[in-house]
Amino acid sequence: MKLSHFAKGLSTVGRWTAETLVLLSAIALVWQGTFFANTAALAAPANTLIAAADTANQIKGAADDVEKGSKNIIRSAENSVKSAARQNAAKVDQADDEGSFVERKAKRDRDRIEQRASEDADRTERAAEKSMNAVERAVDNIKDAFSD
Repeated sequence: MKLSHFAKGLSTVGRWTAETLVLLSAIALVWQGTFFANTAALAAPANTLIAAADTANQIKGAADDVEKGSKNIIRSAENSVKSAARQNAAKVDQADDEGSFVERKAKRDRDRIEQRASEDADRTERAAEKSMNAVERAVDNIKDAFSD
């Protein structure tokens, strides 16, 4: 179907109108900073810095909670391992009344397992403290960077 002379003109005007609206919309979006916002040059208002300090304190509090929770889990695991070792040694002791080699070995194993459980728990606890301290140092460094 061929467009009439009037329809061609109307089509051209419509296309120019659409292009103009798109261009004006793009200019408005750029003007408002929606796509190209450069906030690095803006001075941070005081309430933003206060909010950042509150957030830092919340993060540090959460890190402390995680550290306490992980210590509880570590000590609980240590106690579970020690309890299992004691139960196994008690079963061997009940099965053998003579104090045989197997009973003595079970008691040595129990003592060794309890010692290693304590050592492993201490080592794991130190590692958890070290990582939580690293988190707190990072939060302090970030907070110091924003407060200057």
